[in-house]
Amino acid sequence: MERISWDQYFMAQSHLLSLRSTCPRLKVGATIVRDKRIIAGGYNGSVSGEPHCLDQGCYIVDNHCIRTVHAEINALLQCSKFGVPTDGAEIYVTHFPCVHCSKSLIQAGIQKVFYAKEYKNHPYAEELFASLGIECVEVELDQGIMDQRYQEKLTLTTSLLNELERLGASDVELESYAKKTKQIFFDMNVDD
Repeated sequence: MERISWDQYFMAQSHLLSLRSTCPRLKVGATIVRDKRIIAGGYNGSVSGEPHCLDQGCYIVDNHCIRTVHAEINALLQCSKFGVPTDGAEIYVTHFPCVHCSKSLIQAGIQKVFYAKEYKNHPYAEELFASLGIECVEVELDQGIMDQRYQEKLTLTTSLLNELERLGASDVELESYAKKTKQIFFDMNVDD
C-alpha cells in the first residue's frame, strides 16, 4: 500500500479536528504546519469555560454565530499560548477561511493556505492573499484515506440502487435513495 501525500495527511488531520467542533452550523478544523511538522490544531468552538452551541444553541448576529472562535484562530492562539512561532508556516483548513481569519493568518506570517472546500470565499480575502503572494491551494480529501472500505461501500450502495431499479422501485423512491447516497458519500447538501 502506498503512503498518502503530505497534503492529504495534513488535510485528514484537519477533518479529524473538525469532529471536535461544537457549532453545528459548520464544523471546521485547522492544522498549522511548519517543515512538514504539525505545530498546532484548532476547531471552531466556544470560548473556554463558556457554554457551547451544542449546549445552548448558536448565538446568531447578522447571520453569523458569534459564540464560536473559528478553527484558524484557535490554532493560531494555541501557538501564541505556547510560544510557537507561525512565521513561514502553512495552514490546512477544511473550509476556505473567512475574511477575518484570512487577515489573522496573514498577520501571523502564514505563507500558504490549503483548504478542502470553498465556503463563501470573500473577494477581499482572496485579493489579500493574491496581492501578498500567499498561495491558496484546494486539496480535495480522498475519502478512501479516512475510510479504507469507502470504495467497497460505495460500490455496494450503487449495486443496491441498481437492483432496486431492476426490481421496479418507483422513480420517487430511487431519486430519494440517490439523493441520500450523494449526501452520505459525497458530502453534498442536496436541496429537498
